[in-house]
Amino acid sequence: MRFFATFLLSAAFPIFLQAEEPTLQSKIEAKKAANRANADPEKLKAYAEGIQSVSDSGIVEKAKNTGDSAPDFTLKNATGQTVTLSEELKKGPVVLTWYRGGWCPYCNIQLSAYQRILPQIEELGAQLIALTPEVPDKSLSTSEKNGLKFQVLTDLNSEVAREYGLVFELTDEVAGYYSDFFSMADYNGEEANQKELPLAATYVIDQKGKITWAFLDADYTKRAEPRDIVKALDSIE
Repeated sequence: MRFFATFLLSAAFPIFLQAEEPTLQSKIEAKKAANRANADPEKLKAYAEGIQSVSDSGIVEKAKNTGDSAPDFTLKNATGQTVTLSEELKKGPVVLTWYRGGWCPYCNIQLSAYQRILPQIEELGAQLIALTPEVPDKSLSTSEKNGLKFQVLTDLNSEVAREYGLVFELTDEVAGYYSDFFSMADYNGEEANQKELPLAATYVIDQKGKITWAFLDADYTKRAEPRDIVKALDSIE
């Protein structure tokens, strides 16, 4: 009888029983918990110290932030087409986000979450552009794997990220653990500094080239929430 009553209630009021979409951070935390379950304590300690090292460097405080002018740039997307920020801003506001690489599970969760809000971003007259230090072949693979319909640009050696003040260096311990699982040179190119990565930053930039909203965090497992991005876009005057 209780089941029947619940069924009738759900049929009559389906909208009230729909579960809220999990936040991006909750999905990342679930992945972190799964990764930590069988992880070597020494490795976890090294990763935590790596995050602290980035925080202690003051990079978050020094990076481009709300109110700053967004440095212009020209980069190529995964198919070799040239994209210039100032030209894209003529079409509307831009959400500019960085991801570390397709090898990073948190980046893949982030990109998939941003793909789901792409219609909302476009409804607000804006576009989403992702930057990565990955070489084109790798960024194309990442795009295809996550079904991305927005621009993904290759920022070789993180040169544009450097202009935004987002580049940091991995500790020797973290770089060593990464190399046990993959070759950074395969992803970022032989000429790139294999210990450098960009913060997973996200900016909302208005058509005047001004940063109106920014997400910056020294912890690579923290990413801008999709709903906050949409809210920031909707607040542009």
